[in-house]
Amino acid sequence: MSSEAITSADYIKHHLTNWTYGQFPDGHWGTAHTAADAKAMGFMAIHVDTMLWSLVTGLVFLFFFRKAAKLATADVPSGLQNFVEMMIEFVDTSVRGSFTAKNNMVAPLALTVFVWIFLMNLMDLVPVDWLPTVAGQIGHAFFGMDPHHVYMKVVPSTDPNATIGMAFSVFFLVLYYSIKIKGIGGFTGELTLMPFQSKNKVVQAFFIPVNFLLEFVSLIAKPISLALRLFGNMYAGEMIFILIAIMFSTGWVMGTLGGVLQLGWAIFHILIITLQAFIFMTLTIVYLDMAHSEH
Repeated sequence: MSSEAITSADYIKHHLTNWTYGQFPDGHWGTAHTAADAKAMGFMAIHVDTMLWSLVTGLVFLFFFRKAAKLATADVPSGLQNFVEMMIEFVDTSVRGSFTAKNNMVAPLALTVFVWIFLMNLMDLVPVDWLPTVAGQIGHAFFGMDPHHVYMKVVPSTDPNATIGMAFSVFFLVLYYSIKIKGIGGFTGELTLMPFQSKNKVVQAFFIPVNFLLEFVSLIAKPISLALRLFGNMYAGEMIFILIAIMFSTGWVMGTLGGVLQLGWAIFHILIITLQAFIFMTLTIVYLDMAHSEH
């Protein structure tokens, strides 16, 4: 997409708008052509680009790890096998250090969370104009669409729908294992009998709603913090890349400076995308450990 054809504000808005499919107010289904169309579709609209790139990165993860498993050998290992074994050992160490119970599901879940989120975050290093431009050209060539009305956000973790979905998946596992390990009574007791306690039954009855309010806030804060931390950091990183990209259209001096800034930010961003995947994985392990622990 040519940045000269639109204003900087339009350019930013275009790159921050998802490819949305849903039902219009008049009842027909289709793709939103503007941000206003996407908003009018409401809650049940689907961000096609988020779904697409989430699936692509997930399939990349499955392909390479499956290939490494099929080609694994006790003789001289390949570079892919060494890399996969390093990743598995890293995750296994993290699980052993943070998870004190016994559950064979936790380590594979932690590995999936870390690698999948890392790959989704890694899409932020693709130059911001490449894939949206390709999508615009395809939309124009095959569907006669205005390229400025073809949207393609390629970083799924910059979409709160994706991060909230992953966070609540972890949250439902926490609820499931909390009830499975402790029972309905034990889980209810954790929410109503702590932190304030009293031997006097009347006073304890007064403490129950207070305890529930405090513990419920703490409980629901877990998925919200997981989702918003990942979304906020990745969204900010994407925004910086977009702002740097605008500099390339303002002359060779600013374009040269933009190139230096882009390289520096990309190198620094590698740390951010890795750290955010690690934090999400670690908190997943910790929350599941808390679900297995009886107080």
